Amino acid sequence: MKRLSALCLCVVFILGVLFTGCVGNKSEQVNGEPAKIELTDDDGNLIKMEQPAQRIISLYSAHTINLFALGLDEQVIGVGTSDSYPPQVRDKEVFDYKSDPEKVIAANPDLVLIRPFITRSNPEFVEALKKAKINVVSLYPESFAEFVPYIEKLAVVTGQEEKAQSLLKEFTTDIQEVANLTSEIEPKVRVYFESTENQYRTITADSTPAQMVKYAGGINIAADAEGIREGTSIASYGAERILEKAEEIDVFVAQRGAMNAGGSPHAIKIRPGFHAIKAVREDRIYNIEEKLVSSPTFRLAVGVRELARMFYPEVMDELSKFANKELVTREQMAQMAVMFKHKGIFVPSSKYYQQTHNGHVYGDFTDVKFTDPAFEYIETAVLSGYMEGKEDKFYPYQNITREELASVLYMLADLEDKESQITYTDLKECSNPRQVEIILENGIMSLKGNQFKPQDPVTGQEVVECLKKLADVQ
Repeated sequence: MKRLSALCLCVVFILGVLFTGCVGNKSEQVNGEPAKIELTDDDGNLIKMEQPAQRIISLYSAHTINLFALGLDEQVIGVGTSDSYPPQVRDKEVFDYKSDPEKVIAANPDLVLIRPFITRSNPEFVEALKKAKINVVSLYPESFAEFVPYIEKLAVVTGQEEKAQSLLKEFTTDIQEVANLTSEIEPKVRVYFESTENQYRTITADSTPAQMVKYAGGINIAADAEGIREGTSIASYGAERILEKAEEIDVFVAQRGAMNAGGSPHAIKIRPGFHAIKAVREDRIYNIEEKLVSSPTFRLAVGVRELARMFYPEVMDELSKFANKELVTREQMAQMAVMFKHKGIFVPSSKYYQQTHNGHVYGDFTDVKFTDPAFEYIETAVLSGYMEGKEDKFYPYQNITREELASVLYMLADLEDKESQITYTDLKECSNPRQVEIILENGIMSLKGNQFKPQDPVTGQEVVECLKKLADVQ
């Protein structure tokens, strides 16, 4: 086993500390019956419940994501106005803490989950729910160090302590896996992380996004930034200080979401003076969705991996590991296609579902659950046009055929359409023979004798070799 670097050991230590400092508020069994639940929420209120909640309204998107991860999709009867993940939230009734609380009261929940911001901004709404004898629990971890206690409190009020511990263990393993992959890489990339386009603000060194950058193997060049006010992770920096470190910035990452609607790679490139930044010159500007790096959910592990893919694509998107696959499934092909293109995973916003879409809509495959490890890759591959589903299914475990591989290869690159000098006898068996011909003409795939054999499955070695050839002709 390779020796872990100092950073990797640091990750092990920090994540270990999180698990040893867990919250002590838990429901216990007394004579076989559940005891009353007692805990103090993040507004300082002592919460007492007779039993775990069965009818939950979540008014913060992070709570919703975590509740679904805990397997509480049936217990969640309502969500907030900005919820967009997982896709099943579309089937839930929407509630707004800025509107009349009577709608929430009429839904008869036994638990409404909020965060302290809602208490501060809409105290009358919260008080109305409490007067109606509804359990209102306010939770929000101010830092990554508080993530595990937050999840444990969420688990206590919903009766999912065992499931929570299992997910937290998996979460830690996923982050550690990324840290292991990047730990031996030298030199480390130096990163500027933009939190908001407004005044070119960044993040404080102790913030969750800063921790995600560290776990992904990056060095935050703005570690000296100070918060714009006490208790916030948003930090002042400005163009002048950024440009002072222009040659140090290997990668420029701008988060996108509610806090920062701007900051596209093109917009960053054309900012006055930003051409002096190394990352701009070398076209290493990326967007990452705010929900993957700033929102306190289990998806932070996905965010760490996505950051690492930006920092070290040659390691994180290395395809050789697929070469030993005897046969390649459709879900594996989706992952390989996204990695080949170094494509960031697709993350829907709440506005996404309000739009009209032609073709597949994110999350609509009936045979791919959001908990599937390949879910993000499948959705990204399909929405990017690299692959297609069949009606409402993707058939993730079906072996990919030679014709399907040819179609994926065709969609991944802009290949020259040459005059065909190739003859093969099974052309009529192909649904799109011209795509196959272009792949053959460019030497990406070859015939077997004088036949293409479109329905034959392909091995991992074949796919990896084809993708290498495709990279060479682009």
